Amino acid sequence: MANEEPKTVPQQITMKGGDGPLSYAKNSSLQKGVVDATKEMIIHAIANNLDMDCSQSSSQTFRIADFGCSIGPNTIFSMQNIIQALEQKHHETNHGNSSTILEFQLFFNDHSTNDFNTLFKSLPPSWPYFVAGVPGSFYGRLFPKSSIHIGHSSNALQWLSKVPQEVVDCKSPAYNDGSIYCRGIEKEVTKAYVAQFEKDMESFLNGRGEELVNGGLMVILMGGVPNGIPLSHTAIGKFYDLFGSCLLDLTNKGLVSEEKVKSFNLPLYFPSAKEVKELIERNGRFSIESMNEITEQLKRGQPLPSTQNCISHVRAGFEGLIKDHFGTEIVDEFFACYANKHLQSGFVFGDNAVDNTLMFMILKRI
Repeated sequence: MANEEPKTVPQQITMKGGDGPLSYAKNSSLQKGVVDATKEMIIHAIANNLDMDCSQSSSQTFRIADFGCSIGPNTIFSMQNIIQALEQKHHETNHGNSSTILEFQLFFNDHSTNDFNTLFKSLPPSWPYFVAGVPGSFYGRLFPKSSIHIGHSSNALQWLSKVPQEVVDCKSPAYNDGSIYCRGIEKEVTKAYVAQFEKDMESFLNGRGEELVNGGLMVILMGGVPNGIPLSHTAIGKFYDLFGSCLLDLTNKGLVSEEKVKSFNLPLYFPSAKEVKELIERNGRFSIESMNEITEQLKRGQPLPSTQNCISHVRAGFEGLIKDHFGTEIVDEFFACYANKHLQSGFVFGDNAVDNTLMFMILKRI
C-alpha cells in the first residue's frame, strides 16, 4: 500500500476552539478590524438596497444567517451591525411612527466540528433575538427555500471545500511540487485551484439563491489579490512561504516525512475581483449592487498588531489543519519553529499588506 495515491476529501476546517489564550475567540482582532471597517458600508447598503417589504408578516420577522461564523465574538458583532442597520432602515422608512414590531431570528452556520458551545456562551446576556446554530458546509443547501432575508459571510469563501486532487498527485501535471499553496505562477496548479474555486462558488451561489427571499441581500467579504498579481507576490503569499518553510525544517529534523509534507496543500484560493464578478454574473441568481476593495480603509482604521499577537493569530487559524494532517505530536514544535522564523524575519501583516485586497460585496437575489 506504499504506492497508494493520496486522496483529497472535503475538509471540515474550523478555527481553534475554547476561550483559552491560544483560541480563535481570543485571537481574532485582525478579523474584528474587518467587521469595524465595513459597519457603515453595511448600514449604507441595507438603507439603499433592501426592500423592507421582503418580510411580510404582522411582526415583521427578519431571518439573518452568517455563513462560516466560526467561534466568535466577530460573528456576534456582525449580526449586531446588520440588526442596527435594519432597525435604522425601519425607523426611517416609517418616520418613527410604525407600530410594527421587528423581530430577528439569527442563524450561525459553520462545520459540525466548530465550537458552537463557546460561541453560544459568548452571546450577550438576555439577547432579545431568536438564535440557532446550523452545522454543515455552506457549499450545500442549509435552509428551506426563500427563508432567509439577509446572508453574511466574512473571510470564509477563500477556503475551498477541499484541496484539488491533482495538486497532490505526483503523476499529475498539476502536482504542486515544492509549495503548500496556489502561488498563482504554475499554470497547471493554478488551473486546478481555479476549477475547484469556481465549482465551490457555484455551489455557494446556487444554495443561497434557493434560500434567500426575492430581493434579499447577501453580504460577502472575501480575501483576494489585485487583478493580474499572483498570490506569491503578495504579503499573504510571503506568509505561506514562511509557513511552508517550517515544514521543511521539521522534515530535516526527521520529525515529519517528506512524503507527508509533499501531500500537504492549503485548501485556499484568493481570487481577483474580476474573477469573482464574472462568476456571479455567470451564475445569474444575484445582481451585484456594490463591489469594493477596502484595503485602504482597513489600514487607516486598524493599529498594527504586535509580533506575538500575529503569531497567536496564526496558530488559532491553522493549528487544526496541521493537527489533522501531521498529528498532534508536532503541533507545538511546528508553531515554535514558526514563531522563531516570524521574529527573525520581522514579518508583520500590516506592514506587508499593501498589495493584498479584501473584497466587500453586496448581492441582491433576483
